[in-house]
Amino acid sequence: MPFAHGGNWRGYQDRFGALPLDFSANISPFGVPEGVRRAVAEAAKTADRYPDPRCRDLRRAIAERENVPEKYVLCGNGAAELIFRAVLALRPKKALVPVPSFLEYEAALRAAGCELVPRPLRAEDGFRLGEDFPQAIGEGVGLVILCQPNNPTGRTVPLPLLRRVLMRCRERGAYLLLDECFLDLLDEPEKATLKGELEGGGLLLLRSFTKLYAMAGVRLGFCLCADGPLLDRMEESGPAWSVSSLAQAAGLAALQESDYREKTRAFVRAERPYLMEGLEALGLTVIPGEANFLLFRCKTPLGAPLAARGILLRNCGNYRRLDESWYRAAVRTHEDNARLLKTLKEVLQNG
Repeated sequence: MPFAHGGNWRGYQDRFGALPLDFSANISPFGVPEGVRRAVAEAAKTADRYPDPRCRDLRRAIAERENVPEKYVLCGNGAAELIFRAVLALRPKKALVPVPSFLEYEAALRAAGCELVPRPLRAEDGFRLGEDFPQAIGEGVGLVILCQPNNPTGRTVPLPLLRRVLMRCRERGAYLLLDECFLDLLDEPEKATLKGELEGGGLLLLRSFTKLYAMAGVRLGFCLCADGPLLDRMEESGPAWSVSSLAQAAGLAALQESDYREKTRAFVRAERPYLMEGLEALGLTVIPGEANFLLFRCKTPLGAPLAARGILLRNCGNYRRLDESWYRAAVRTHEDNARLLKTLKEVLQNG
C-alpha cells in the first residue's frame, strides 16, 4: 500500500538509493536540539527498565510549562496515537470534521465505527473555516475535530469563531478535539489557542513534540483536558508503556530548549514569506498558510521530476477536496528553499 503521509524518506531511499531533500515533512529545519540528543543517549543506559507508565516527571514538567494542573495532562506515543485513543474513548456516533484536514482523524473515526460528517473547505475562500460552521454541529454529532492551524492548508481559525464552536459543542453535548500540534510554529501562538477554556469542559487539546523540536522519530505527544474520566478512558484504550523511557527523557529535555523554540519560530516567520513569494513568482497558486508549511497548486505534475532531482514533496491528492495538482512544502533552511524554487523553475520551464 502507498504511504498516506509525508516523511516517507525510506521509500524514496529504496527507490533512488539515496536520501532526499525532504519537503514533505513539516518539522523544524534545525534538526533535533543538542540537549535532546544528549538526553536520549543518557536514557539509553537505563533502557533495561520499563518506562514509567504514568510519565510522571514529564507530565509534571508539561503542566508547569503550560500552567495547567498535572492531572490535565496525558502523554502518548505521538499525537496520532492520542487521536485514536480519544476517539475510542469517546465513541461518538457522528463526528464533524472540516476537509481537507489531517488524514488520521478519518482513520481513527473509521476504527471506532464512527460516521464522518465532512464539512468542505473551499479553495476559492482560501480554505478558511466559515462563520456558519457552528450551525453545522447538529443533532447526533458527538465530536468535532478542528486542526489549529489546519494541515495541509496552514490556515488558523480566528479565536472568536473557535469560542463559538466550543460553545455550540457544549450546548449540543458534543466534544471539541482541537489539534494544536503546529500551534508553537505560529507567529503568535498565544492568540490562537483555547487553552484558557479547558475548565469549562467539553474540550480536548492535542499537542506534539514532533514539529517544533524535529523529534518525528521519537514519537511523543500529549493532550490537555479537564475531564479526568475521559483521560482515564483514553489511558485504558491502548497498551501500557506506550511512551518509552527514551521519549520521556527527550520530552523533558525539549521543554528546556527555550532558545531553540524562539530561534525556530523566528526563522519560520522570516523564511515563510520568501518561499511563498518564490512559489507565486513561478505562477503557482499558494494558500497563505501561517505555520511552517505552504499548500500550493500546480497543474504540471511535480512529484516524479522533483524526485528524480533529489527532492521529496507532499502530493495532497489523497486529501478530501484536493486532487493531484495540490502540493505541500515545508519551510526548510534558506538554502534548501532556494534549491526547491530553482528546481521547480527548471521543471516548469521544461514542461
